[in-house]
Amino acid sequence: METITRRSFLKSIACTAAFFTQGCFPGTTGRQKAAKKPNIMLFLVDDMGWQDTSVPFHTEMTPFNRRYRTPNMEQLARQGVKFTEAYSCCVCSPTRISLMTGLNAARHRVTNWTLNKNASNDSPHETLSFPEWNVNGLSPTAGIEHTIVAKTFPQLLQQAGYHTIHVGKAHFGARTTPGEDPLALGFDVNIAGHAAGGPGHYLGTANFGNKPGEHTLPWGVPGLEKYHGQDIFLTEALTIEAIQAMDRAVATSKPFFLYMSHYAVHVPFARDRRFIQKYIDAGLDSKEAMYAALIEGMDKSLGDLMANLNRHHIENETIILFMSDNGGLSASGRGGKPHTHNRPLSSGKGSSHEGGVRVPMIVRWPGITQSDSACDQPVMIEDFFPTILEMAGIEHWRRGSMQIDGISLVPLLENRPGFPESRALVWHFPNHWGHSGPGIAPHSAIRKGDFKLIYYHATQSFELFNVAHDIGETDNLFASRPEIAKQLADELAAYLRRTKAQMPVNKITSKPVPLPNIQL
Repeated sequence: METITRRSFLKSIACTAAFFTQGCFPGTTGRQKAAKKPNIMLFLVDDMGWQDTSVPFHTEMTPFNRRYRTPNMEQLARQGVKFTEAYSCCVCSPTRISLMTGLNAARHRVTNWTLNKNASNDSPHETLSFPEWNVNGLSPTAGIEHTIVAKTFPQLLQQAGYHTIHVGKAHFGARTTPGEDPLALGFDVNIAGHAAGGPGHYLGTANFGNKPGEHTLPWGVPGLEKYHGQDIFLTEALTIEAIQAMDRAVATSKPFFLYMSHYAVHVPFARDRRFIQKYIDAGLDSKEAMYAALIEGMDKSLGDLMANLNRHHIENETIILFMSDNGGLSASGRGGKPHTHNRPLSSGKGSSHEGGVRVPMIVRWPGITQSDSACDQPVMIEDFFPTILEMAGIEHWRRGSMQIDGISLVPLLENRPGFPESRALVWHFPNHWGHSGPGIAPHSAIRKGDFKLIYYHATQSFELFNVAHDIGETDNLFASRPEIAKQLADELAAYLRRTKAQMPVNKITSKPVPLPNIQL
């Protein structure tokens, strides 16, 4: 039987030579101990694809890299390390719960997006009915049905003396449940976060989707009444509020954690007059131009926050992590014509093809990460939980009963052994999102080494790709590499069994879809 092997450990913590000439983090000698805990800023973008930036995460610049203007992402990449094979879940709520808890979606069971209490957002499916997944999201306390009860990393930071700030999209728990409020999940400050996963409107002149003088559930963005009626874009208003919150945190002399979680670049789009004209002049259609302007506005926010760190002279005391919650929305269907395309990746949001789950990621850790470097080690969103806690010097949680799936990225950032030589990434989506496109269907998937196997629940069929050599996932190797497919299927089934993952039910047989099984 052909054995699946991860690229050698040295290669997995080194970065592809095409990106740079000196290796991944040359000259790094380990963590520089500081008397003061570092400030940490996590900058999360909503629905931003791997290609939706002028920073190339592929082996070369692409036409889409040339379309978008993200000079501040470029600056951050020059100062830190790009992770070129970073992965999220295929839709937003699962990613955000995995981020907060360190748990894989198969284990926490918030497998689709959440909104209303006890209500599933699964679209109807011809042959499948869907499990009673945790439709109410994350809860800080027991007793709320259909929730995952877990301690979040902001709670642990808060207990360790951090001042914790939430700005923007939350989308952790359903309406009227405790988890809808970031203040219940370890944040000292909540600005504009609630249950909804998108903005009612991006324009202050439209009150961000609220009626005059009130917050309109479920989509109107709360807490920004001072900007109602003003000619201001939501991304800018959130950035102003984040800077003011940062200023107040600096004044306390406590270390702070800022979670800048933008509603951008999620639909519904609006025209950001600061940036849009150049994209129209370049020949983009209206939807693509609005999207490109959203990207540039997001990037300006990143630059403004970095400039504020510099103004306070704390840029060398502050770690910055940049990530997107899933791939770009390139599906057809309810969204009509796609506004982004993810090429050369296949598909987009809602799929475990690379376009749906591979996302841009950058980390700048002053004194630790080597500037202008890149790393091709596959990493997953749940890895942020132990990584951020280790960055903050918080280790006591490991001695308790907490069980997580994430693995700290600190060894990679410090250029030392310690990250597993062989590690599988798993996606589990026993749900129906409702859009169409390659791989957008109820599925489970696993990547190990260069290979990814996708198991489709409705048809019990498989796709096998060598994503290292076929990044566009154009060549299904299932028939030609059955031994690799079986090895991956067995490992995926074992993981789903171990985490007690839920499976859809076949409407004809009234039995759960079986776990992946390949007989040679």
